Amino acid sequence: MSQWKKGFVYLLFAVPVVTQLYPLLWLLLYSLKTNEEILDGSFFSFPKEFQWHNYSEAYKSGSYLKYLSNSVLVTGVTMLCVILLSSMAAYAISRFRWRYGSVVMTIFLMGMMIPMQATLLPLMIIFKNMHILNTHLSLIFPYIAFSTPIAVFILSGFMNSIPHEIEESAFIDGASVYRIFRSIILPVSVPPVMTVCILTFINIWNEYILAATFISSEKLKTLPFGVYTFVSQYSVNYGNIGAFLVMGALPVILIYFFLSNQITKGMVAGAVKG
Repeated sequence: MSQWKKGFVYLLFAVPVVTQLYPLLWLLLYSLKTNEEILDGSFFSFPKEFQWHNYSEAYKSGSYLKYLSNSVLVTGVTMLCVILLSSMAAYAISRFRWRYGSVVMTIFLMGMMIPMQATLLPLMIIFKNMHILNTHLSLIFPYIAFSTPIAVFILSGFMNSIPHEIEESAFIDGASVYRIFRSIILPVSVPPVMTVCILTFINIWNEYILAATFISSEKLKTLPFGVYTFVSQYSVNYGNIGAFLVMGALPVILIYFFLSNQITKGMVAGAVKG
């Protein structure tokens, strides 16, 4: 390949890298500025003096640990339920020969097409009648429902590639369906399972629409609501808001950075091999 072609390829890949990294860098600089520096319109400038105290104030005044614990609880329970339900559904769809397997898979795929906003009013009525409105269950249930279809799609694609001879040998040795699923299928499916975990975490961690609709109690709110702590009737502390946003996004960034290879492997295994 000639030099100018290599340069063009590097430039082509540099554009998405810059567009993805720039907002993160801008947010970091934003969190280290004073209100005056933020409001003077110099979005591209470095702070005259790094305001590290914005982070300590955001941590204390924003009740960071309270909102963080709520987000960890909701996200953790959702991830466990999604992995359990989607892996069992994918196993039944991909490994069993039954008449309605393709129909069930189609239903899951249709679930990927339903916009979250279209379900707000029906879910509000349902949760009110179930007396779980303004509880963490009112978030966990819809999160599971919206995360399971893509998880089934990824896992079933991978499980279709597993040789049936492995299961046949286990059946001959007297293993039950549950034993095969637990001891053979799940250990082999670690890459797509990790992909599902990471994608579910990323989608749920900073979710706002459902949380704002179904949660009104201050002690149950999740991490995105901590931003409003720094907004009063007459003033807004923009530096603290930026620091809180950085601390809220940091877990997602770190997990994606260290486990990005798992996402790639799982997506390729679920899409290509299947």
